[in-house]
Amino acid sequence: MEPAAPVGRARAAAIKLSEALGAVLQDPRRQRRLVLVIVCVALFLDNMLYMVIVPIVPDYIAHMHKAGRPTQSTEVSTLQASTPATGSADRGNTSEPPKAETESEDVKIGVLFASKAILQLLVNPLSGPFIDRMSYDVPLLIGLGVLFASTLLFAFAENYATLFAARSLQGLGSAFADTSGIAMIADKYPEEPERSRALGVALAFISFGSLVAPPFGGFLCRFGGKHVPFLVLAAVSLLDALLLLVVAKPFSAATRARANLPVGTPIHRLMLDPYIAVVAGALTTCNIPLAFLEPTIATWMERTMAASELETGMAWLPAFVPHVLGVYLTVRLAARYPHLQWLYGALGLAVIGASSCLVPACRSFAPLVVSLCGLCFGIALVDTALLPTLAFLVDVRHVSVYGSVYAIADISYSVAYALGPIVAGHIVHSLGFAQLSLGMGLANLLYAPVLLLLRNVSLLRRSRSERDVLLDEPPQGLYDAVRLRERPVSDPDGVPRSLSGPFDECEDVYNNYYTRS
Repeated sequence: MEPAAPVGRARAAAIKLSEALGAVLQDPRRQRRLVLVIVCVALFLDNMLYMVIVPIVPDYIAHMHKAGRPTQSTEVSTLQASTPATGSADRGNTSEPPKAETESEDVKIGVLFASKAILQLLVNPLSGPFIDRMSYDVPLLIGLGVLFASTLLFAFAENYATLFAARSLQGLGSAFADTSGIAMIADKYPEEPERSRALGVALAFISFGSLVAPPFGGFLCRFGGKHVPFLVLAAVSLLDALLLLVVAKPFSAATRARANLPVGTPIHRLMLDPYIAVVAGALTTCNIPLAFLEPTIATWMERTMAASELETGMAWLPAFVPHVLGVYLTVRLAARYPHLQWLYGALGLAVIGASSCLVPACRSFAPLVVSLCGLCFGIALVDTALLPTLAFLVDVRHVSVYGSVYAIADISYSVAYALGPIVAGHIVHSLGFAQLSLGMGLANLLYAPVLLLLRNVSLLRRSRSERDVLLDEPPQGLYDAVRLRERPVSDPDGVPRSLSGPFDECEDVYNNYYTRS
């Protein structure tokens, strides 16, 4: 009789837990908070996996490379022990092989880091329409499953080909998990300022994952082996997928009937929208400095300020605080002055440009950290201001289905991070680190005024919500569910007229093509 008592108590506790969870899931507000937690964990995992290999892979590839050349260490030690005169006389015979091998390792590492963004860039034009058709929960579950498989592959990789396959597989998972996750947040939080606040929380988790991953990976790799950090991340991704199954129930008949989204605007037509094109260009431009500095700044710090490995590893860590501060300030300002979202983005581009130009002038650790903090603060302003703007543009100019528009945002990020690990090193070798930083800073400063074209976006409003249309009557055509209408203003004589927008000249051409198609 005694063993039955604990079993009975456990069963009663399980029943109470199930009832409590059922009550939580029946409350729409609590349910969308759980969805926000699931999406934030997915974004956190993706960026942890993106950056956790930073302290692991270079040594791992060098170890594999040296395993085939046992005499390499002897040659290097002989070269270092030689006198300056002897070193200069024998440089043609002794220094070239190590240099060639170092460049080969740099190329391998660059290609490995860029492979994720390259595959993500290729898959996003397909994943966006897939998400529009399937709703958001199933693609998110697919993305988490692929990330789980990629993480396990990283844990047990024994050669470069396996590492490359794992990194590319992560790009495939990110194309589904990141895009569907951000789109799900935009769908669950349709009203401002809640949407900006929820997207800001997601951006904070992205930043936190990127900055915490290198010390997390280095610590666990040193004390537990290279497979331990990946196994931990795999376990978390599996738990997140199980939580998504419990909360969203993506395969239930009720969920599938409730999803029943209207037909979304095709991704190529969204790309033709001039307002969306301006936002996408800003997202690409603001992320280029970060994507190009990450693979090059450590070497520059060692050469310029004789920075230690600890300093090169810690340079980015303080930037988490200004990034979160930038997210918080933008969310608060957007809640009070929502019509100035374009201004927050333009200010962020200006801060990024100034910070990038200041980086090559730094000759000590503290000023460099300040510059990098300014860089991340500006990126937070741009991302937090413009990601909700994309959802708003879809609401007022298209159909409120967000998979394709956030696939465009993901493409914008992927362009920067696909080019960075491969192109940045060649630019530094051919032109110099200072020229690279100044060029990126100038690009951001020049793009900031372009956001003036978005100044009237907040004055656009939907003529009728497509969800109300679906409740009352079916739309008469593919794009009749949502039409663009601007708030009328009056001339001095009192005659109503429409606001003039920055794209009036090209609007008729765009709308004619849009209608004919």
